[in-house]
Amino acid sequence: MSGRRGVAILGIFVADLAFRAGRLPGIGETIAGSGFKMGPGGKGSNQAVAAARVGAKVTFISKIGRDEFGANALATWKKEGITPRVVEMDDQPTGAAFIYVNDTNGDNAIIVVPGAAATITAADVDAAADAIRNAAVFITQLEQPVAAAKRGLAIAREAGAVTIFNPAPAERFDDALYGLCDYVTPNESEATLLTGIEVKTVDDARKAGDIFLKNGAGTALITLGEAGALLHSKTQSTLVPAFKAGPVVETTGAGDAFNGGFAAALAEGAAPLEAARFGAAVAGISVTRAGTAPSMPTRSEVDALLKR
Repeated sequence: MSGRRGVAILGIFVADLAFRAGRLPGIGETIAGSGFKMGPGGKGSNQAVAAARVGAKVTFISKIGRDEFGANALATWKKEGITPRVVEMDDQPTGAAFIYVNDTNGDNAIIVVPGAAATITAADVDAAADAIRNAAVFITQLEQPVAAAKRGLAIAREAGAVTIFNPAPAERFDDALYGLCDYVTPNESEATLLTGIEVKTVDDARKAGDIFLKNGAGTALITLGEAGALLHSKTQSTLVPAFKAGPVVETTGAGDAFNGGFAAALAEGAAPLEAARFGAAVAGISVTRAGTAPSMPTRSEVDALLKR
């Protein structure tokens, strides 16, 4: 990897504001809730925490507001040892997510406002190009504008870094992006939306994987929840089983845990199958804990699960 090391991540941070109650209030109505929690969120930031906790040198590229939530973001990255390449804006707020959780059945309803991160442009990515070029692995998602994701992938590809594209939340985009991806890492619903094949089984995932390869991706790595993840390329198609690390408490950050762990292992020089197994172990531990970023495990916890 010629002197490049660590993981560069382009994505967004949002403050997760989770309210628990028996139901959503109607318009003009106020009801009492049973719980509230605020924590760090945003797919890119969650993936950065996951990778950093297992030992990767991580740089995070984004935009935040110069406000209370932005201060929380900076404190989170400092605590986790993540290097921020982040623009602070005076005229835009830091992203935030309102999360309603039904306190009897766990159903949720979410409103996400990306705030400053919605203004990330290709030029902003160019300004952080050195961080991408110096990384062994680059990863991005679709919570910031697609043009920014495409530029990041192009810079990484030109520099010879391994490129990972996590197309989440799924939306239509220019198929030219696939040609910039060493790995595309959707979950079942994202793979369904992007390929038109309803992914319910491993065989379905293989068919969807073939479409990703045909579109130009090097490898499709489709996460399948409790079934594990399918690593599908022209030379291999292998199901990586999920790890059962204990009772499942919350699955919200599982995809971010998997992607962050996978990227960190690739940056250390792990083979794709070994890296996917490592990512599965990170995800397997994260779902046994509440929250997204706070649920990410340490390297010693992951190593212990892999040995077991």
